[in-house]
Amino acid sequence: MGKIVLSILIGLIVGGALTFYFFVGVPQAAQLPGAPIQPPDASGSPGGTAQISLGQDFFNEVLTTIFRDMNAPSFPIGAAGASSPESAACASKITVLREGSGVQTGLRFENNTIAAPLAFTGSYSSPFGCLQFTGWAKANFELRYDASQQVVFGRINVETVNLDGVNPIVGALVTPLVQSTLNDRVNPIQILQGSQISVIAPIVSASGNLQAAV
Repeated sequence: MGKIVLSILIGLIVGGALTFYFFVGVPQAAQLPGAPIQPPDASGSPGGTAQISLGQDFFNEVLTTIFRDMNAPSFPIGAAGASSPESAACASKITVLREGSGVQTGLRFENNTIAAPLAFTGSYSSPFGCLQFTGWAKANFELRYDASQQVVFGRINVETVNLDGVNPIVGALVTPLVQSTLNDRVNPIQILQGSQISVIAPIVSASGNLQAAV
């Protein structure tokens, strides 16, 4: 009888996960304020303007510094935070790794898009016990500029999650949790504020100040 009940319960979980994907779709990253930043104009910058370029090397150097000098970024899964002996022994969280599952976390600029593969490890305190997993996520990275705040934001949008060698039943439970956690908890990423690049330069010979508007 116990095996029958367990089989029914597992079937409900898998069925629920499949229903979610068919009718709701994969979880998408929340919309950020501002407008997407477009690739540089091939004809050059308009007159009277200066262009600041942030290439993939800049972002990857930032990531290298974070992983080398700080703790690896971690994000709680779902409603993590309710303390119990079970949750204390099995923290429900995802930790982004510098490298894992044959993938290196970083950014790649290609064909006017920014690919952002993410290697990760994690654990989830489920009703069936502690589920531990590793894998990587295929994601894209979007830059947006909010003129009202003069802030450049980044947004990670996870498209697919690839788990390493997990049971399909576990995968059906963990995959949407990983995807929604990365999309919801990581964003938004503040990249740059206008005040950080403001310029006021006195031009003595012209009896005035050169002031940059961002």
